[in-house]
Amino acid sequence: MNVLRRTSSQQHPIFSKITKRSLKTLKLQGESLDQPLTHGIHVFHCPDAVGIVAKLSECIASRGGNILGADIFAPPNKHIFYSRSEFNFDPSKWSREQMDEDFLKIGAMFGAIRSVVRVPDLDPKYKIAVFASKQDHCLVELLHAWQDRRLPLDISCVISNHYRDPDSHVMRFLERHQIRYHFLDTTAVNKREEEILTLVEDTDFLVLARYMQSADCYDEILFCIVVNLSLRSFDEILSGNFLKTYGKDVINIHHGLLPSFKGGNPSRQAFDCGVKMIGATTHFVTEELDAGPIIEQMVERVSHRDNLQSFVQRSENLERQCLYKAIKYYCELRVLPYLENKTVVF
Repeated sequence: MNVLRRTSSQQHPIFSKITKRSLKTLKLQGESLDQPLTHGIHVFHCPDAVGIVAKLSECIASRGGNILGADIFAPPNKHIFYSRSEFNFDPSKWSREQMDEDFLKIGAMFGAIRSVVRVPDLDPKYKIAVFASKQDHCLVELLHAWQDRRLPLDISCVISNHYRDPDSHVMRFLERHQIRYHFLDTTAVNKREEEILTLVEDTDFLVLARYMQSADCYDEILFCIVVNLSLRSFDEILSGNFLKTYGKDVINIHHGLLPSFKGGNPSRQAFDCGVKMIGATTHFVTEELDAGPIIEQMVERVSHRDNLQSFVQRSENLERQCLYKAIKYYCELRVLPYLENKTVVF
């Protein structure tokens, strides 16, 4: 026993050095594992060719990045390629500027139509303006998602053709968070688009959260106060000239399952037709009313037991979810244009 005690308590000098070196090595390895990695997203759209995936993977791996997931879409007989990659990387080894330069080279190599990279933790949040009329449910959903940091957005202002009481829930929320509210009394003849363009010139995209969608007549429809009411509707929400001048994406929520029930009051249209499924559609705005590329759709079953009020209530719930999901997809670079009037949503 004494021999064993002496042997275990007296380390050989060489063994002692090896032990210290091993512990030091383990410590350094632990430190490298603790280095925070940053999350990146890259989307690519180009003519189809051999070797695109290999080059993209090589680009990320050569800078020490690790691909977490990749989605690819190459439709047959279309000679077009889409991809979306998510990856982790060390910013100290791959700078943001170098990343842009690396992907730019690959884009030039394959004649990319679109090559966009985003690093949410390093890049600025998307700056948007939200348009809303009388109804608040979609606007409130976006405001709460922004407050809870569920969307990488900065809401620069809210623009409305409806006056709101300063003591209302929405106005108090906007005032508390220093978000500007612009009331513009628009008409079908004068939509005050020049003023709106000035207000939104520094935004990244616009969101129409139930803007100019028969809001003035909503309560009368809901409670059936007026019979055979002729609804006011706009031939277009925003003019073609506005869309061209603005030059960026505009996203709209339509309270109906497009392409059915276009235009004003689709809930009433659906109710009168006796449909068994109601829905909501988020789409890009184009010159043609309710005909832009679809981003997201949601549906819910209804029955003969539902009345117009329950139709509208169910529809509002779908609209909130559908608009939120579409904007989330858009901010995560999941939405890409496909053909003339479609989208790829990864």
